Amino acid sequence: MKQLVLDLGAEPVLTLESFEVGRNAEVAALMRQFAERSSREHFAYLWGEIGAGKTHLLKALAATERARYISPFSIESEFVYSPDVDLYLLDDCEKLSPVAQIDAFALFNEIRANGAFMVCSGAVAPAVLPVREDLRTRMGWGLIYQLHGLSDAEKVAALSQAAASRGLTLSPGVLPYLLSHFRRDMRSLSSMLDSLDQYSLETQRPITLPLLREWLQAEAKD
Repeated sequence: MKQLVLDLGAEPVLTLESFEVGRNAEVAALMRQFAERSSREHFAYLWGEIGAGKTHLLKALAATERARYISPFSIESEFVYSPDVDLYLLDDCEKLSPVAQIDAFALFNEIRANGAFMVCSGAVAPAVLPVREDLRTRMGWGLIYQLHGLSDAEKVAALSQAAASRGLTLSPGVLPYLLSHFRRDMRSLSSMLDSLDQYSLETQRPITLPLLREWLQAEAKD
């Protein structure tokens, strides 16, 4: 039997359309405006727990023209304003080093002076970010939204819809079992569903709870 190994390292294609909105409808609408550069506000800050979708939204925006995604560990030149870029996406702001904070502060000023756009994200609200005060103030210049993660019911609904769109039939207990025995963020759950689908095809068996348990046990042994 060919063993299929779950690969959570593969980077999925992130789009605004694939973002599971849940209770974040207002944020999703605003991000579409940033994608179109039609927002009246030029700055926005998103915060929330891990897995809420902050990086998903920023990387989806980074796929638009004239946009640049910046992580706390990006090289110094990525923090430098360019007239060829009119949308900057700064992720995980709580992880910025002291040097990166200085670079980010300068970038904020250049963006405002040139009428460009910026969306930042962090684990906490700007007021309590562990960064220098002048940078914290700039992160509060525009709109601030807390992203809410999906409830268990919303995760089951989203995964069920994804399975149905690919013609997959899941036994009733499969998704609840995944939620209680596996990583709970949507990226991991979606990757798990993909790999389970491959295992089902490989073994020519339907996706049932016994198949899932068998596969998880095999993965654990490896």
